[in-house]
Amino acid sequence: MSIRGHLLAYGSAGPGAGVSDKPRGEDAAELERRLEALVFMVLNTRRSVAPAAEELLAYPPAARERFLGSVEHIARTSVELAYSFAVFAPPSLAHVDPADWADWVLHLLDLYDRSGVMACIVEMRRVAEYTAARRTTRDALRLAEVAGIIERFVCGLGGRTLKLAVGELTYTDTETLFLPEHVRHSPRREDNYRLYKAMAVHLWAQTWFGTWRRSLRADLAGYDTPGRALRLFHALETARLDAHIARELPGVHREMRAFGTQGGEAPALWREAFLQLGQRDAGVDLSLAWLARVYDTGWTPPSVPYQGTLVPERTEEVLALRQARERQALEHSLAVFLPAAPLDPVSGKGLREPPVERFEAFRVADPERPEGFRMELRLHGEPLPPVQEVRQLLDSIVQDFGFLPEEYLVAAGHGRYQAGASVASTEAAGAADEGSFLYDEWDHARQHYRRDWCVLRERDAHPVRDDFVAQTLARHRGLLKHLYRTFEALRGEDRILKRQPYGDHVDIDAVVQAWADRKVGLEGSDRLFCRRSREERDIAVMFMVDMSGSTKGWINDMEREALVLLCESLELLGDRYAIYGFSGFTHKRCELLRIKRFDEAYGEDVQARISGMRPMDYTRMGVAIRHLTQTLNEVEARTRLLITLSDGRPDDQDGYRGAYGIEDTRQALIEARYTGVHPFCITIDDEALEYLPRMYGPAGFTVVSQVERLPFRVSDIYRRITR
Repeated sequence: MSIRGHLLAYGSAGPGAGVSDKPRGEDAAELERRLEALVFMVLNTRRSVAPAAEELLAYPPAARERFLGSVEHIARTSVELAYSFAVFAPPSLAHVDPADWADWVLHLLDLYDRSGVMACIVEMRRVAEYTAARRTTRDALRLAEVAGIIERFVCGLGGRTLKLAVGELTYTDTETLFLPEHVRHSPRREDNYRLYKAMAVHLWAQTWFGTWRRSLRADLAGYDTPGRALRLFHALETARLDAHIARELPGVHREMRAFGTQGGEAPALWREAFLQLGQRDAGVDLSLAWLARVYDTGWTPPSVPYQGTLVPERTEEVLALRQARERQALEHSLAVFLPAAPLDPVSGKGLREPPVERFEAFRVADPERPEGFRMELRLHGEPLPPVQEVRQLLDSIVQDFGFLPEEYLVAAGHGRYQAGASVASTEAAGAADEGSFLYDEWDHARQHYRRDWCVLRERDAHPVRDDFVAQTLARHRGLLKHLYRTFEALRGEDRILKRQPYGDHVDIDAVVQAWADRKVGLEGSDRLFCRRSREERDIAVMFMVDMSGSTKGWINDMEREALVLLCESLELLGDRYAIYGFSGFTHKRCELLRIKRFDEAYGEDVQARISGMRPMDYTRMGVAIRHLTQTLNEVEARTRLLITLSDGRPDDQDGYRGAYGIEDTRQALIEARYTGVHPFCITIDDEALEYLPRMYGPAGFTVVSQVERLPFRVSDIYRRITR
């Protein structure tokens, strides 16, 4: 049972229910003994729960049981916090309604995750303020309840990946959507959810349809009342964005209209403005032009609940930082395509300064984008290969500007580009958190996410340039020939399409069915043929490899051999694939090691990283699945697979084991499936049947019982699941 279920049970049960069966007439000494049994690990001569026991006697038995049940559950997260709750929280029984008790405890646990024990003690002492605020939001929908759904919905709309966060104001800085912690627009939860979704879509539209392609602080500075000018501009932009949303997302727009419109009894000039801003080619410049015309009308359109506000000073600061970061990242990425300068054979240094190369941008029609095109690049008249990193940078830059600035089309020059520099490392250099990613983690006991709990970092695996790959290929020469034949057949495999109106052969099953239909008086089908069809494979595969300490020794050797054979086979097949290793030490140091990226060729560098894969720390799987799912979803493919190669169950030093680790991993896999990713697991754990069906489902995994056959089995399993 979840913590919410337990606490509600404690709140509603009779005096005999709860932590233990005790009579109604227990005294302070008995209460003290029961509290001590829950928090004895942190007690000492200066710490006592006796005053708390005396205080608890003032409350009815059912309330005492509810309180003791909460101490028990909090102790599963932190005994120190449980002790503090026992000492400082008894007055909360007088303030918090039993129906709200579970939420009160979850609130303290979330606060503990973010800020520690002292912040929770302060919050316990201000329980009266909490309950007063709770009464005003009792029927409200919390962002935490729907954030995951809305975040994935916004991710599917297109454009830059946007994060969600609680904010005092509803606005976007073009990287994060700040939404209110609670919405209580309607007593119906579904209406409040629709409002949350409308807010998110409207803020997304600002980033997608170009609201921030002008410096609003500069444009509005000339008005005598810039604050009023900003409000009027926001009203005009809301009308323009609503029109774009109506064309792109008509279903969402119908829901948004239920919250009201701006038109009303608008003056004629405003009605004309709304009409023109509803045109398909209307941009932010048109909104600014109309602002100059309507500023002196004295009429302000009524706001609608989803439009939020505009915060130019914060947004333009974020924009400037990202634009500088992305310009530098693009320069570094483009430098890869430049011919190398001649080197001095003695010193190894360049003989001369390489010439400055300017790339040429050209447009390619793309009806999915608001401008109707995407940007591609040429060098010396030849188009650049479609590298994923470069394409994502170009899309983000065009989203900010509406075009690709000329100054962005020069690669990093001499002394600025370092071989091996990547977009990720460039972004990390400009980020305050040194390139880390924050991910939620599912706590099954709370039935609640621990927000921003896991800190994950990506880095390249350490390469080891030895003869491991050559030895593996030599040792498995016979198997490799078999794999080549198998994958060659898979690449050229024709699919038999049945029940076709024409074809090469008669479909016997269809003929029999048609004959039977006619015998009973039904109209028989004319789709009586089958034909061969060769379909292009459109598959992207992410291999997630366990590099925990338990793989030390021959298991690690087998994993590396399996990856070598798999890479050799996949190169023949032509599927896009990436390989990442994962490990870490507690939720504060989760690591992903890049072995091969999707846009990286299989060559000496990748082989050296495979050879350099070594066992590290623990097996925290949920955060790795969430991050790699996001990476996989950035690849355009009809089928996306996430294949985990592991030797055991989820495990980490800070309590990420047993039911906790299994349930978080399961939740991460559910999230992956929700986005269209198909997960599969290959494990060598003899006890895997105890937990893998819960995590991956009955058909989502396989157990390799003989580890020495792992290289043989991995390629075979891959072939079967991608047919």
